[in-house]
Amino acid sequence: MAAVFRVGLVRFVCRGATPSTLLQAQTNALPSAFMQKCNISGKTMRGGPRVPKAAPYPYKTKKYTVINAFFDKTSKRFDENSKVICVEGPIAAGKTKFAKELAEELDMQYFPAVDMDLVYINSYGYDLRKLDPQLPPSCRSYDVRDFCCDPNHDLAAQFQIRMYMLRYSQYIDALQHVLSTGQGVVLERSPYSDFVFMEAMFRQGYLSRGARSVYNEVRQNTIGELLKPHLVVYLDLPVDAVQRQIKARNVDYEVQSKVFSEAYLRDLETLYKQQFLKDIASHAELLIYDWSAGGETEVVVEDIERIDFEQYESDPHNKKMLDWRFPLETEWCEARIKYCNEKPDLMNYFNVPRYDVPELLRGADEGKVWRDVWFNAPGMKYRPGYNEDVGDTGLLTKTKIGINEPV
Repeated sequence: MAAVFRVGLVRFVCRGATPSTLLQAQTNALPSAFMQKCNISGKTMRGGPRVPKAAPYPYKTKKYTVINAFFDKTSKRFDENSKVICVEGPIAAGKTKFAKELAEELDMQYFPAVDMDLVYINSYGYDLRKLDPQLPPSCRSYDVRDFCCDPNHDLAAQFQIRMYMLRYSQYIDALQHVLSTGQGVVLERSPYSDFVFMEAMFRQGYLSRGARSVYNEVRQNTIGELLKPHLVVYLDLPVDAVQRQIKARNVDYEVQSKVFSEAYLRDLETLYKQQFLKDIASHAELLIYDWSAGGETEVVVEDIERIDFEQYESDPHNKKMLDWRFPLETEWCEARIKYCNEKPDLMNYFNVPRYDVPELLRGADEGKVWRDVWFNAPGMKYRPGYNEDVGDTGLLTKTKIGINEPV
């Protein structure tokens, strides 16, 4: 069992202490369209299945428009677990296992950590990294394996900007899910913490000052479009424990990499604790755990169940949960339309060019070679569902155009 105490804006967790009495929901609470539900509940606390609610809206296959909003309200699907939870922590801390277990116990949707496979493996399973021998150096693939092997490569800057873009895209998907189904989400990392890796790369000399400037400009133009998480769970490990965990999981390119030096890992730890956690705690609830020897998900769930998400509603000047205070149902529906229908517009922020950073540019001739090779690969000539070369059939009877996901 564990007890929670607060210092400033941060909740710290002490194991071995007797838990306090669970906070009770206010009896005069307003409907969910106007006020946050009080406490998240796990399966053990509920003692049974959830109360049935409106069926999830099929947001992946059906648009949600202003017309739909007249007939399909957003808040009617919300319950106490309609929240966004982000799991953060250093490399090899055990975030994946913990986040999956947390999502299972809270009956939430788990969103795994993004990687460059989302860019390089198309919808037919073809790995576009196979095309590298046909491409000029500036157009070849570069993923986390390449970063670990050669962090000083010119493509490292593009890699980190793309990682932020992927986390941003996934977070929009998570907001779509919450607003369309009422089911909460658990994400492994988020776009809010991505700058920690960029800044650590810059401090170690892996990114130029110009590339850092581009990243910060893109982040400044995009991050304000999102709704901040309700809760961040940080799994803490000291640097020496992180290095032991990297060796223990024995991923060849991680173990042999010069990237995960004490200096780089120390920068990550400092940036996480002195900048990210300090900032996010002013907007979201924050739980921090010493995860050096692992931990019990059940204990974390108990601590989460004690958080009163409703307590900030009475103070309009408190920034906690401010993003999720929509006084009118129409505002909930507008937010849902934004994240479900306007994702391409939100992703267009990443297409604003900067011509003063050489490592982020490719020449016209190189770009033409890349386009000719990339879009003649299996499954890439046409939109998904229309590529006869990889087995798509019934092309003459199809009337709906497939939608490409931004990469």
